[in-house]
Amino acid sequence: MSKKIQAIRGMNDLLPKDSDLWMFVERTIADLFSSYGYKNIRTPVVESTDTFCRAIGQATDIVEKEMYSWTESNGDSLSLRPEGTAGCVRMMIEHNLPREGIQKVFYQGAMFRHERPQKGRYRQFHQVGLEVFGASDAKIDAELMQITHSLWQKLGLENVTLEINTLGSSEARASYRQILVDYFSVNKDQLDEDSLRRLESNPLRILDSKNESMQGLINNAPKLMDHLDEESAIHFEQFKAYLTCLGIDFVINTRLVRGLDYYNRTVFEWTTTDLGAQGTICAGGRYDSLVEKMGGKPTTAVGLAIGLERLILLLAEQKVEIATKQLAIYVVVLGDDAQLKSMQITGELHNQLPNITIYNDITLGSFKSQFKKADKANADFALILGEEELNNNQVSIKPLKSQDKQQSLSLAEAIEYFKDYK
Repeated sequence: MSKKIQAIRGMNDLLPKDSDLWMFVERTIADLFSSYGYKNIRTPVVESTDTFCRAIGQATDIVEKEMYSWTESNGDSLSLRPEGTAGCVRMMIEHNLPREGIQKVFYQGAMFRHERPQKGRYRQFHQVGLEVFGASDAKIDAELMQITHSLWQKLGLENVTLEINTLGSSEARASYRQILVDYFSVNKDQLDEDSLRRLESNPLRILDSKNESMQGLINNAPKLMDHLDEESAIHFEQFKAYLTCLGIDFVINTRLVRGLDYYNRTVFEWTTTDLGAQGTICAGGRYDSLVEKMGGKPTTAVGLAIGLERLILLLAEQKVEIATKQLAIYVVVLGDDAQLKSMQITGELHNQLPNITIYNDITLGSFKSQFKKADKANADFALILGEEELNNNQVSIKPLKSQDKQQSLSLAEAIEYFKDYK
């Protein structure tokens, strides 16, 4: 007996019953981002491995452990994208887009990381990213927070906290890195194996450790906030002032460093306690030196990513009621002539009623079986086309969720009826 065919662990199907919610969330996000003047872009799922190594950093867990990479027959190393920013920056450089002025873009799609799957953390996951190139003022950092705060409100989410920090300039960060190395080196006997490795490669990540036995040591570590350059300190104060002006509550988390090497100055996370360990639903920050690092002209940049799986999980956990259903009509047909006519009628209905779901029966079954299909489809109305309707050049409308009476109308009258229906 052959092995049952199934999806790869950590790579999940989106089932028809869940698609309305996903489409609603994706549409809400796209409409909101567009309303702020952001343009949608698409980048390839596969990029040169070097694109991610140069952007994310060789010493990160993503590059060291989690990328799906392979070597082509010509020797080129390619990888499935583990995040969206690197490909977006590559696109900006390749097409020289910053020369046209400030670029405000967003994208959506699947990302891939080879890690142990668990609730809210998958090998294939979906993100929406928001990136701005060419704007250096803290005002744009605050706009990203304004947009995401508005999104949580539109979706009806609660118990979401904004955590912020600043990593200063690359020079200040390098200086602080040595201070941190000196501190942890003196206390090497208290570090776990993972932190000992990071002490050499990426010591700031030690601050992000969840090891309970190290929390006292980490809490007493020198704070980057105390070693900021003047410009970064001013930028952070401006950022906080904008948030206060917008009425957006925030918490300063000095241990928030983010897992990627390219960040500087502003970093942030929107977190919740309702999803257990996987509590971050949106995160990002500034990466002012990344474009130049990847071969482009010096260009300031800031961005964020929203994890859609976690966002959907949070909506379910908080039992948020979202009106994803449109008014639905099921066209019930009987007779060969009516089957032909139904194609014309449904075409006209789709043209005239773009915001209504219309099902044209394709079972060719009895009236009774078609009405069962209409109930299963959760339709609000049956639009009946039989011999009598055909002879009278009419359609019959039968409400399926109320006691209202069935009525016969011309197609034009039926269309007006549905347009006016509330």
